[in-house]
Amino acid sequence: LEEISRHVAPGAHAVITLDGAGWHQTGGKLQVPENISLLPLPPYSPELNPVENVWQFLRQNQLSNRVYETYDAIVDACCDAWNALINDPSRITSIATRDYAQVNR
Repeated sequence: LEEISRHVAPGAHAVITLDGAGWHQTGGKLQVPENISLLPLPPYSPELNPVENVWQFLRQNQLSNRVYETYDAIVDACCDAWNALINDPSRITSIATRDYAQVNR
């Protein structure tokens, strides 16, 4: 959070959206810089977190039904899947776009 805070423009404020993952819980120990607010999503609301659809797409289309011989093979497969996805921006748009978030122009 400190690193993100350093990159927030002077006078601006950043909002970071968090899902309910256990590692996103503050537990009273996390120090949040003053120029950042944490916005937790409601429980059980994957439809509000478009990245969940990205992970689902990667699992279903690139990473499922395979056996990997080594840890490095798993990492390589994940990197290959991620690189294939980021090289297709229209695919990301189709996966992560929500009708309710569209701006009509």
